[in-house]
Amino acid sequence: MSNIDLKNVDFETLVIHAGQGPDSAYGALATPIYQTSTFCFDSVEDGAAKFAQQVPGFHPVYSRAGNPTTRAFELKCAAIEGGEDAVATASGMGAVGSVMLAFLHPGDHVIFDTAVYGGTNYVASINLPGLNVEVSRVDTSDLEAVKAAIRPNTKMIYFETPNNPMMKLTDVAAIRAIAGDKIMVVVDATFAPPPQQHVLKLGADIVLHSITKYINGHGDCLGGVIVGKAADMGKIRLNCVTKINGCPPSPFNSFLVLRGMKTLALRIQKHSDNAMAVARYLEANPYVKTVYYPGLESHPQHELACRQMENGLFGGMLSFELKDDVKGLSSFEAGKKLLNHLKIASIAVSLGDPDTLIEHPASMTHANVTPEDRAAAGISDGLIRMSVGLESANDLIADLQQAFDAI
Repeated sequence: MSNIDLKNVDFETLVIHAGQGPDSAYGALATPIYQTSTFCFDSVEDGAAKFAQQVPGFHPVYSRAGNPTTRAFELKCAAIEGGEDAVATASGMGAVGSVMLAFLHPGDHVIFDTAVYGGTNYVASINLPGLNVEVSRVDTSDLEAVKAAIRPNTKMIYFETPNNPMMKLTDVAAIRAIAGDKIMVVVDATFAPPPQQHVLKLGADIVLHSITKYINGHGDCLGGVIVGKAADMGKIRLNCVTKINGCPPSPFNSFLVLRGMKTLALRIQKHSDNAMAVARYLEANPYVKTVYYPGLESHPQHELACRQMENGLFGGMLSFELKDDVKGLSSFEAGKKLLNHLKIASIAVSLGDPDTLIEHPASMTHANVTPEDRAAAGISDGLIRMSVGLESANDLIADLQQAFDAI
């Protein structure tokens, strides 16, 4: 472990050194990949003490319950989020499912935002009702609607900010005030990780990420992470990640994420700069009806974005809608033609990669959401979502322009 006083360093230093230091066995700078299924004991007494959790050490049964490589990743995530502890999972959905199973029980009530990731939407509409958990869908940016949805058995308010794919923000501090001390506030901050925003500091109880996206940032592994109070993380780790779900990340994936996180500050800055340039280009494009990007002054929640997002970082995600009758085409048909003519941007459903990715939510990420629910969330058939990568902003804009010319 690093000897640096991490309480008194800037984010760029924290994200590189937190959770990691030269390996105790051989002094390796990079955290080794502990590719083992189980761990040995010095003696029967040592094994008994570790089973009873009387002495520190990794779980004596399987890496499923603890692994040194994964632990370094968890500690780094806890540090950058300002949480007491963190639990890593094999995917973002592993994080979502583990939180739900840990804190919701039959007869409980949970409030979900109207627009969430398609997999999370499935949990809200199918899985939780099947477990006799009551679910309400509310626009969490509408604080009065959230207040009206609260019931005596409400246990959790869950939302993304910014949300997928409309870039809608929810005021975390205001939701905390509404929830009081008896309702858990859980935020999926995948679209805006630190240093862009710190939702625990704003009042959330738990923050989770699909680290497949920005936190890893290289498009080469899946993973999730949950950060919050130590007691809550202990409950999630023991009861869900290790037992019901059995969904820890592989040590190799944890190693990849540790490597990727060291450039997180640099990447978020570049993603944000590029996305702002692309958003301004699209806003001025005659074929574009609306651009959804919190950094634009025209965004209806720009003031909240300036308060809730830090250091002028508005992220690399944006969405936009084309006008109808673009050269005689509907917005849906024009959008498909636009995507098919792009040369730099790849058609793909993930985000946060160095490569620019673009997709059509209605037929891809949100295809399993009913048309009615998509309409309620503002997701039109002509909406296009773009994860702006790390290429030259000038080249990305030129690529969009030639694709518009080809329509």
